[in-house]
Amino acid sequence: MTQTQSFDTAAVAAYQFGGQDIPWMIDHWGEHRSEHPFLIWEPKDGSDRTWTYAEFAQATKQVAAGLHAKGVGIGDMVLIHAENCPEGVIAWYACARVGAIAVTTNTRSVRSEVSYFIEQTSCVGAITQPKFAALVAEAGPELGWIVVTDDNSGLAASSDELAHGQDSFSVLEGDSAAAPVRAADPMLPAGVLFTSGTTSKPKAVVHTHANMLWAGKVNPTNIDMGADDIYLASLPFFHVNTQAWAIWTVLGVGGTVVLQPKFSASRFWDVIAKHSVTHISLIPFVIKAAFDSGIPENHTVKVGVFGLIMPVLDQMMGMRVIAAYGMTELVTHCIHSNDFESYPDLAMGKVSPGYEFLIVDADTGELCKEGEIGELWIRGVRGVSVFWEYFGNPEATEKFFTEDGWGRTGDMVRLLTDGNIQYCDRDKDALKVGGENVSAREVEDVVRTVPGLADVAVVARSHEMLDMVPVAFVILADPTADQEAISAQIIEACKLDLADFKVPRSVYFVDEFPTAELGKVSKKDLREMADAQGDS
Repeated sequence: MTQTQSFDTAAVAAYQFGGQDIPWMIDHWGEHRSEHPFLIWEPKDGSDRTWTYAEFAQATKQVAAGLHAKGVGIGDMVLIHAENCPEGVIAWYACARVGAIAVTTNTRSVRSEVSYFIEQTSCVGAITQPKFAALVAEAGPELGWIVVTDDNSGLAASSDELAHGQDSFSVLEGDSAAAPVRAADPMLPAGVLFTSGTTSKPKAVVHTHANMLWAGKVNPTNIDMGADDIYLASLPFFHVNTQAWAIWTVLGVGGTVVLQPKFSASRFWDVIAKHSVTHISLIPFVIKAAFDSGIPENHTVKVGVFGLIMPVLDQMMGMRVIAAYGMTELVTHCIHSNDFESYPDLAMGKVSPGYEFLIVDADTGELCKEGEIGELWIRGVRGVSVFWEYFGNPEATEKFFTEDGWGRTGDMVRLLTDGNIQYCDRDKDALKVGGENVSAREVEDVVRTVPGLADVAVVARSHEMLDMVPVAFVILADPTADQEAISAQIIEACKLDLADFKVPRSVYFVDEFPTAELGKVSKKDLREMADAQGDS
């Protein structure tokens, strides 16, 4: 028989995970590894608590019942605005049981930013902590309900923080038997993470249940994670690193994750030793802190996940450092290194199975040849190996995806010999501040609200601990204006409307901006000027 029928792309994607979704995965391990530890909570005071897979499955059913009792159903959005805490993780997976979508947001955001998150996703309710309760209530007056945890990620709340007037998180802990049961739909949206690129407002990246299932299948192989391995997660849960690279990897093999409220340099090696941690995520400030406190001779870490090939790092840290590249939109390690190939120093590895890559000349649109620099394009399956969409922003979704499914990452890379890839630079309007994405354009829009400016350009300045920080170059409308006063106004405006990591560390006044081809502002030259001038 000759096959002539063509199948819908979404139907084919869903078919790969038929009968499976996130609740299925949790319940699978709840049955088959019921007594194995899944989540170990390691607060600042060291009074850890463990949830086995069976206990975690039960806890998510209880909170799912509570969400259902509040009227939360399939497709509803629920804000989780909290620092790392077990309640946040349990609530995220409880939302998945209900068919709701958990919207995890950056806790360093100011009120206007949180308002935007709530309005952009039409959240029906919110889960937060005492320290953020007043902020969330002010930012979301239309929210149907707000529940608040008893403490701030293991730290006691002040009397003022506890006088929030909202229900306790415990009201969501219902009868697990009342948790709703629905047919598995792998293509159903499960979570939203906001990410900043080059646009003026963060974009709501939608991950599906299939995205989690995909990550659970491929991540463990990418980073050599086994069922008895333990991943330390200390980066924020509202970032893809902890949410997908750490926890979804663990769920793929029925392993264990140790969750800290935040990264702690002073407790880094102690926590690793206490729980025999085998896997960690490495970013520049984590590496610096690890070296500053001294590398123990006999630590238990087998694998550190980093962005580049650096054999010297393996030797100095006493672990295998695996290069892995990805972004929120690409779900997992779409480029990585492995033990079976050799790579040049500072390369990124090679494209992972299930993905394709191109390097495209930004000016000509042609494929780059060996030695040339261009934009990295990645293609996977939407809703499975790459994200589904930017919620409520079809224009941004269309800008990211080409008509034939290629994702424009905005990262500039060089094609090396033997198909290797070398990272060169991020899009000129995207900054990475201590692991946090910052849109230069978003900061520029706020700076422009200050009167008396002819033009502004925000770029990155190198920083020893955070890798880079934002700084602003300003041209005054009146060259004789008081620079000190205007600088103070700019910083104050940014502090009012932007999270602290987005606020410029310095303001530099110039008569004109350096230009590149076609008269465009040369942000490369401005970055060099910022590094030369330092603090001001």
